[in-house]
Amino acid sequence: MGFFISASRMNSLSLQPNFNYMKSNIRRFLVNYRLPLAGLMIALGFWVGFSVTWWIAWLPFLIAIIMVAAYFMVGPMTLIQGYIEAGDMEGAQKLMNSVKYPNMLYKPIRSSYYMLRANFSTMDDNLDKAEDDLRKGLAAGLPEKEFEGTAYLQLGSIAYKKGNTKEAMEHLRRAIKIGLPDKDNEATAYLQLSSICIQRRDFKSAKIYFNKAKACKATNKQVVDQIAEMSKYIARIPG
Repeated sequence: MGFFISASRMNSLSLQPNFNYMKSNIRRFLVNYRLPLAGLMIALGFWVGFSVTWWIAWLPFLIAIIMVAAYFMVGPMTLIQGYIEAGDMEGAQKLMNSVKYPNMLYKPIRSSYYMLRANFSTMDDNLDKAEDDLRKGLAAGLPEKEFEGTAYLQLGSIAYKKGNTKEAMEHLRRAIKIGLPDKDNEATAYLQLSSICIQRRDFKSAKIYFNKAKACKATNKQVVDQIAEMSKYIARIPG
């Protein structure tokens, strides 16, 4: 009896995914076709104004204004998260590329746009573009300090890959000072600082940063493996 489900309940369960899919498609359609729909609303407004009354015509005009404002100030950013969660990076990147005027995006959305675009550029190993986008994201103003810290961590990693250890160290130290979202990121920053100190043959500082990385107790497998690998090298350093 505990597993019995009525026919009406079964129907509601089977209809729910279809309803969510339809809702998602409608939302996607409204976001992707804001400008043509705004044009239709303007045409409808004029038709209502001339054929019925101008007292009602203001409503389609208002909807059109909202759609145009959303097109330039929000863009497709509300849809991108869904693509990322579904693992459709190609679809997410295609939506990102559809933003023609990023500087017109609302500031918090603009910063998120540049940060996300920087991530895609990093994945494509386009370090110059990633660095440029990170700086634009910081200039737009990030909503939380942790995001700002992550941006400086990424800038530090890019500078390190480019061989600019002085700039890398500045960015990594700043990232730690501002704050990072989790211990894995914090450990990554300390590990990179330790590596830079090893290159500079500043072994004392290298050990200090490495011990701080270990103290973070990272759980990310890649970071844990990096700590284990560096541990072998640190153990051979005299003093």
